[in-house]
Amino acid sequence: MVNPVMTASGTFGYGVEFQDFVDLSQVGGIIVKGTTLNPRQGNPYPRMAETAQGMLNCVGLQNKGVDHFCEHIYPTIKDLPTQVLVNVSGSSPDDYAECARRIAGLENIPAIELNISCPNVRQGGMAFGVTPEGAASVVKAVREVYPKTLIVKLSPNVTSIVDIAKAVEAEGADAVSLINTLMGMAIDAEKRKKLLSIGTGGLSGPCVKPVALRMVYQVAQAVQIPVIGLGGISCATDAIEFLLAGASAIEIGTANFLDPAISQKVAVGINEYLERHGIADVKDIIGALED
Repeated sequence: MVNPVMTASGTFGYGVEFQDFVDLSQVGGIIVKGTTLNPRQGNPYPRMAETAQGMLNCVGLQNKGVDHFCEHIYPTIKDLPTQVLVNVSGSSPDDYAECARRIAGLENIPAIELNISCPNVRQGGMAFGVTPEGAASVVKAVREVYPKTLIVKLSPNVTSIVDIAKAVEAEGADAVSLINTLMGMAIDAEKRKKLLSIGTGGLSGPCVKPVALRMVYQVAQAVQIPVIGLGGISCATDAIEFLLAGASAIEIGTANFLDPAISQKVAVGINEYLERHGIADVKDIIGALED
């Protein structure tokens, strides 16, 4: 990548929607919206709600399926001037593996990011990513059929995210990204109603940054593979904090909704920081947090 700045899945469409606002050649990579083996309608509206310093969403991975992506979306994004990655979701290890296998045949997609925060239909809806065993089962299935770079996106809704990270590393993950959204809820007190159609949703935005930063630091200390940090990054200083905590790259999510050009601005800001401190290479600040 030309720099360590990426855009998070579900917040940047397929990249082409942002070309009028961002010079994509100045962004390290984009991760397109979640793709599943079969089409998904997503959850009923309303499925987004603002909260203090953040937002909740329960979109529900709405997409037209991997075959539609390969046939209709890929041709429009394969020549974008940045690294294009695909976020893959599923309801069983076999679903994940088959979706990944079909994407593996796309020459200009160098990597996928597995969303293991999805519910496991075989275990009563419990997310794969909340146990080391569940996370490992998905990575093992995908690793057998997917030869390119495999990133695993970790859920923060766990007892020990370090144990999950170690489990996916052991099964062949090339990198981990964290954190996915925290589970939250919003209520309209006057109407006495839930603000989201299914009651709960994923919390993102600046409010989750301290949690994300702590988890990135802990995981970076525990695994040998690269860590990608995300969660509440809204400016270059936020991104630099994640790099100092041990992240090799970062993703920007919710901030894209407020400023479509934020990813490019963060990349510029990181360079300005390096110049200001006389640092030649961004790699020199990765994990460079001092006691």
